[in-house]
Amino acid sequence: MKGLDILRAAAAAAMLLACAPASAAAEAAECVVPAKQGGGFDMTCHLARDMLRAARAERGADMRITYMPGGIGAVAFDRAVSQNMSDPNVLVAFSSGSLLNLVQGKFGPHKPGDVRWLAAIGTDYGVIAVRNGSPIVSLQDLLAALRKDAGRVVFGAGGTVGSQDWVKAALLVRGAGRDHRSMRFVSFEGGGEALAALRGGHVDVFAGDASEVRQVLLKEPGAVRIIAVLSEGRLAAPFASAPTAREQGLDLVWPIVRGLYLGPGVPDADYRAWVAAIDRATASPGFAQLREQSGMYPFTLSGAALDKFVEQSADKYRALARQLNLRVVPP
Repeated sequence: MKGLDILRAAAAAAMLLACAPASAAAEAAECVVPAKQGGGFDMTCHLARDMLRAARAERGADMRITYMPGGIGAVAFDRAVSQNMSDPNVLVAFSSGSLLNLVQGKFGPHKPGDVRWLAAIGTDYGVIAVRNGSPIVSLQDLLAALRKDAGRVVFGAGGTVGSQDWVKAALLVRGAGRDHRSMRFVSFEGGGEALAALRGGHVDVFAGDASEVRQVLLKEPGAVRIIAVLSEGRLAAPFASAPTAREQGLDLVWPIVRGLYLGPGVPDADYRAWVAAIDRATASPGFAQLREQSGMYPFTLSGAALDKFVEQSADKYRALARQLNLRVVPP
């Protein structure tokens, strides 16, 4: 807990105003990105702001975006819970990876039920990528290299051991018939840093998210090569030519749900008002286009339905963590 305490102290000043009780009508809404700029959390907050603005929702149309890196979401979650955050103007981005970290105790003593889950507004999918010019040109090439010597392949991704990107890499190594504990994994604070390391030749393979790679491909086509997408079927451009892992003989699918939560102290009336605003925005005619521009795919849930999904996902991640010999905290 010492590391988390240090991060908590460093973020205290930044979150002080955000966590102070305020009138929802008096202040503009804020979406907290619990990481550095770029990456999935950032895209979640931008999509939330844009869709609420487009739908002319009563809440969130004038939303500002702030950043609180630390522990891939741990600092923001800890501050929301430990201060019983009650400001109805402050939303925080989360992903499926947040739930995976929670069940492993990476967010401190907190549990999934400690915040108010607001809405899921889209999903992303895992991808496996290499730099342009890499001798690895397909998933089968990667699996062959891992079978030969798993320790010679260096994976890079956002998050530490047990994070969702680490899990993707571990499942690949297991898919090659090797012990995942033999793999080499370099941890970065986010997908943007990991992709920069990939392009610079510092790591061999990137295990990350489609939305992160999409930004690179749109700016510099051909900068990286996607050797597998971890979705049920092929994704649309710019991934249309990239085969799924299933097409290449490995049954590995990894969706990343993205959404928002509120502090545990937010009043019921404000929570219901936010659910109504989000539901209106996701049902509006222009939402699908905004979601596509954000690099996300269809998946929306809110309120009680999202609570049930979070509970079921946490159970699934606990079982997976045990399979991978990771620490698991009781529900």
